[in-house]
Amino acid sequence: MEKFIVQGEVQLNGTVKISGAKNATLPIMAATLLCTGISVIHDVPRLRDISIMQDIMTLLGARIKRQDSSLIIDTTNVNKAEIPEHLMREMRASVFLMGPLLGRFRKVRLSYPGGCAIGPRPINLHIKALEKIGATVSESFGFIEAEAEELAGGEIHFDFPSVGATENAMMAAVLAKGTTIIRNAAREPEICDLQQLLSKMGAKIYGAGTDTIRIEGVTKLNATEHTVIPDRIEAGTFLVAGAMTKGDVTVENVCPEHLFPVIDKLQELGASVVWGANNIRIRAGELRGVDIKTLPHPGFPTDLQAPMLSMLAIAKGTSIITETIFENRFKHVDEMTRMGARIKVEGRTAVIRGVQKLTGAVVDAPDLRAGAALVLAALTAEGLSEIEHVYHIDRGYEGLENKLQHLGASIIRRKSE
Repeated sequence: MEKFIVQGEVQLNGTVKISGAKNATLPIMAATLLCTGISVIHDVPRLRDISIMQDIMTLLGARIKRQDSSLIIDTTNVNKAEIPEHLMREMRASVFLMGPLLGRFRKVRLSYPGGCAIGPRPINLHIKALEKIGATVSESFGFIEAEAEELAGGEIHFDFPSVGATENAMMAAVLAKGTTIIRNAAREPEICDLQQLLSKMGAKIYGAGTDTIRIEGVTKLNATEHTVIPDRIEAGTFLVAGAMTKGDVTVENVCPEHLFPVIDKLQELGASVVWGANNIRIRAGELRGVDIKTLPHPGFPTDLQAPMLSMLAIAKGTSIITETIFENRFKHVDEMTRMGARIKVEGRTAVIRGVQKLTGAVVDAPDLRAGAALVLAALTAEGLSEIEHVYHIDRGYEGLENKLQHLGASIIRRKSE
């Protein structure tokens, strides 16, 4: 186990380059299983979740080699359609393998996925989508098995625009016979990135970024080369860090249009935000409270709710955050309270009364985004803070402490005692 030791009351200044998006990379890695051959994926971050996905795909028969920030994935010898239980339990995103394996082998067997404990994330929408295109799905003893003699196009309507279920449906349907239409599809930028990859592989797929995706099935896909989009959640985290510390921070390698809901709230908070083609600069003013409601894209992203809560803890006035996506996304509030924050949670709503200053404390990172939020809080707090269980943070932020040091933060990684 490792921890971060952070000296607070710093001001962040400078430029930081954003890594490729974890949430785009994982389904893209899975999608390479739809074909045989060697695919090259660029701008792949070095993250724990990426390593776990590599391990799973290697056990399935893939050969994966990393060169700098690129992955070279050879799926020629993939010959298994069963995912080991111990790896499924480490990462929820392993569920992305259902669609590609079903599409290629017409069968898949896996256990229920694990991951961050941020609330129930049932995979019933994934199962429903696969059944709509001809799969027979059975569940027993904690395992899910899906098989189909033939996949055929169908109409899929999601009750909720689930990102993962949309991506799984897309990957299964590209090799199905006939036309598949996905309605109430998720609209996140990562969906658009997956469509771009699948189109390069030879899929006939249209509509990503809207609520209706149309797929004309093809008989074969080919290996390809692709560059992953920048990580909008990492970018948003650094923008919040710049505003919180009353600094002047520029994030590079970003798509500003992916962050407009966040930019709008940062401006409402009192920060100055300007952007170019692939960069955003933030300079802090006097922070004031705002109300935030998380929603599916293009609403405010749930993955930036925790970092934003840290900033609102030191903003002037009272703020209200309503979390509509996951029900256990306020698990870091108790840790924030130990640092002097005044936050009251009732169900899916947090009421934050801003304080002048937080104080350093020993706190625990309960999940990925909450862990990042505690690091941001520590940067502004008086004195020294220790953030335990940083392996959660390593799941989604590439070299977080190194990038923060580059901006002037006093943060080091140490072995926990």
